[in-house]
Amino acid sequence: MDLRNQRRMAAEILKCGENRVWMNPDKLEDIEDCITRSDIRIAIGSGLIKAKSKQGTSKGRIRHAADQKASGKRKGPGSRKGTANARVPDKRRWIAIIRPIRDELKTLRAEGKITPSVYRLYYRRAKGGVYKSRRNLKQHMAAAGHLKEDEI
Repeated sequence: MDLRNQRRMAAEILKCGENRVWMNPDKLEDIEDCITRSDIRIAIGSGLIKAKSKQGTSKGRIRHAADQKASGKRKGPGSRKGTANARVPDKRRWIAIIRPIRDELKTLRAEGKITPSVYRLYYRRAKGGVYKSRRNLKQHMAAAGHLKEDEI
């Protein structure tokens, strides 16, 4: 049975492509009898002919790639566009280092583990870029005798 004409008219009425036109496989004889546009409209109204929903784009691959990037993959030299400074600016890197160090110094001073003068000394050194991390700061303090080993 040749339903090309009915499919073409249905596509125009439904404002979709011919591939998206669905015809009820159990009622193909009834659809074959539809020869005018008004017949096609009636068939659409009764549910014999419908437009299939549009095919979307899957996000699965994108989610997988995002998970990989989050775990540190896909960041090699072949994937990089900008310089190291463009990717993580010096200022952002500095902020990530200095804020935890300053927080640690404030905590130690508030808990009474260091005196305000020692706090000021280490604050100035931190500003000078002497310490890489909280742990590094505490190691320096312990080595200088300003902090006990058990307080690290």
